[in-house]
Amino acid sequence: MSAPTAGMYESRIPGMEPWNRGKVRDIYELGENLLIVATDRVSAYDSIIPSPIPGKGRVLTKLSEFWFELLGDVVPNHLITTDVRAMGLPAEADLGELEGRSMLVRRAEPFPVECVARGYLAGSGWADYQVSGSVCGIELPQGLRQSEILPEPIFTPATKATSGHDENIGFEEAAAEVGEELAGQLRDLTLHIYRMGHDHARSRGLILADTKFEFGLYDGEIMLIDEVLTPDSSRLWEASAYEVGTSPLSFDKQFVRDALTKSGWDREPPAPSLPEDVIRNTTRKYEEALERLTAAA
Repeated sequence: MSAPTAGMYESRIPGMEPWNRGKVRDIYELGENLLIVATDRVSAYDSIIPSPIPGKGRVLTKLSEFWFELLGDVVPNHLITTDVRAMGLPAEADLGELEGRSMLVRRAEPFPVECVARGYLAGSGWADYQVSGSVCGIELPQGLRQSEILPEPIFTPATKATSGHDENIGFEEAAAEVGEELAGQLRDLTLHIYRMGHDHARSRGLILADTKFEFGLYDGEIMLIDEVLTPDSSRLWEASAYEVGTSPLSFDKQFVRDALTKSGWDREPPAPSLPEDVIRNTTRKYEEALERLTAAA
């Protein structure tokens, strides 16, 4: 098999410098709004991997656009347009390079907490439960197994780290950050959107095990921002292969994590490059998630 096509690792727009480069997204100031360009960078264990995943940024953008539209009656969002020809970009900008991976968005003020919903016992929640019988301070029934569905989805917020790993916190700590009333609104919105996303994914043969959202304040209104229900922000499983007590077949960065673990990397920067087959498999899984989630019923 031929080597995978190189992906966009870093965006470049003549006459514009990024306001911020995140682990995956490059953000530019564009008048009163922001331009978010989803690159093909991938991060794992708090490090950016030197190998891009071709097409990944376009998958994240298309999925977020899909969910923003689907959830439009539930909560306002920051998306203005994904049409690069309507963004007022410099004439020298390579629109073909930016097409499909760019969002012009309203500049909301982000809340300082990640809003996480968990419907299944996996990841850090499973690790927490094995030690304490709870997840982020929420007591759960005894005897649950890895990947088991929870009696009800739970809200487990996290701090938003500027560097390093986000840290799980309890509802009380989130309330201390944003106020109890607002924390309650964010919890209710998070769980409502999670249930909608879970039901939609299930109808497409996928299981939305957990996910995280970001919200912000714009013109005095709570607004859904950043990305929504993508393989980067969510744990998606193949429903037909789901089995309690195992780590189910996933549609996220698991290929990347597994390869890094197998390499013997100590999780300290710099991270190693990825093998070509891992890049191909990750690209394929992201594209399949997009196709299945956005397909007509």
